[in-house]
Amino acid sequence: MSQFISVFDMLKIGVGPSSSHTLGPWRAAEAWVQKIKENKKFDAIDEIKVDLYGSLSLTGKGHATDLAILLGLSEADPEYVPIEDVFIIVDRINTQKEILFKGGKTVTFPENSIRFNREFLPFHSNGMTFRGFAKGKEISTQTYFSIGGGFIVQENDNLEEEIEINKKNFPFPVNKAIQLEAYCEEHNLLISDIVFKNELELRDAKEIDFELNRIWETMLECMYIGCHTEGKLPGGLNVKRRAYDTHIKLIKDTTYTNPKEWITSIRSTEVKFREILKWVSCFALSVNEVNASLGRVVTAPTNGSAGVIPAVLMYYLVIENHNADFEHIKKFLLTAGEIGSIFKKNATISAAMGGCQAEIGVSSAMAAAALTELLGGTPAQSLVAAEIAMEHHLGLTCDPIGGLVQIPCIERNAMGAIKAINAAEMALETDPKNVKVPLDKVIDTMWETAKDMNKNYKETSEGGLAVTVRMVDC
Repeated sequence: MSQFISVFDMLKIGVGPSSSHTLGPWRAAEAWVQKIKENKKFDAIDEIKVDLYGSLSLTGKGHATDLAILLGLSEADPEYVPIEDVFIIVDRINTQKEILFKGGKTVTFPENSIRFNREFLPFHSNGMTFRGFAKGKEISTQTYFSIGGGFIVQENDNLEEEIEINKKNFPFPVNKAIQLEAYCEEHNLLISDIVFKNELELRDAKEIDFELNRIWETMLECMYIGCHTEGKLPGGLNVKRRAYDTHIKLIKDTTYTNPKEWITSIRSTEVKFREILKWVSCFALSVNEVNASLGRVVTAPTNGSAGVIPAVLMYYLVIENHNADFEHIKKFLLTAGEIGSIFKKNATISAAMGGCQAEIGVSSAMAAAALTELLGGTPAQSLVAAEIAMEHHLGLTCDPIGGLVQIPCIERNAMGAIKAINAAEMALETDPKNVKVPLDKVIDTMWETAKDMNKNYKETSEGGLAVTVRMVDC
């Protein structure tokens, strides 16, 4: 039986800067609070301690892992909490040295309540343990692992919910790309059609459309905010936002009052090759500048790679097809989500496990396949596009300077988006029968590369640019 991963698992709305180091720990803290409530221990607990391990510890400060823990324990929802409230909640905890839970219960939480441990837990490099005490006695201990893209697991998880989902009779169970291609050929369907029919087993068509539109609206809003916000990014590197200045030069004197009018305005601008490159880069940079500022983004499939998919989709809307509507957006997101799920099932989408190839490489492959479908490519050509995009990200390391999701992370989204567009164009000129490297093989290769990669290049900030360029140099 093939594991089922929904498009809404691959594309999740959350808060930056990292899906594995921010959103995952946030969700883990929420899960622990829910567990102690279910176990009738919540009322007794009067002290909480949290231990972070491995990559979560080494780059936790730069990735706001400690802030995410505070927000999760406070039972704020990353999908819906107003962004301005994030800082209000954190400031309150840091000032009053206590966690305020829903319902009014408070627990003291001094500064040393979150401990950063350099050692790695055996199961996964992103480990964290929550401990609850009552009158000095430890009454709850739970360890969670953030495995990328906002997904969390426990080592001995029985995965009841996942098993229950996989018992469903999905019409097209997919584990490998070759299965997906076979379904498309046999039933004369596009990849997006296959995905939609599977999603109908969990949600009705109206709900699917509503949620996909909400994801797109979040992406569009994120690009809009990023293109209209100037200044420097937080964290100490003093990185100047670039999307704002680029956008000013490109948009010229067109007028608009909201994100949807903005799309129309962009369509009226110059579309020479250089301008297209600048627009795509601008879209990608804008998203990841918002992400680096603890703004709301869509994990696609991670926060660190959140700019690639919206940038490529926006490229299609404002450059390739001025008559595009929600149906095109829907197809793009469905196809992208399915490609991402195949990578997750057979390799990883966690930079702490596989380096940046697991984030930017996967997002570029997702975007390339989705764009190819919208440009009229066959399902086989979409898979070729995904393979090309990933093949040329193999071995890409994760070495963020200062543990911040800024350098080289933000620029890599722009490069990943451009590569996705190029991969789509190459795939459209390719006969899949002549392809020597199928997508499944490049996914296997990516996973083997991830396992061989030195841990210094897996989101630890202990190698590469993070070592040769230090905070003091900036």
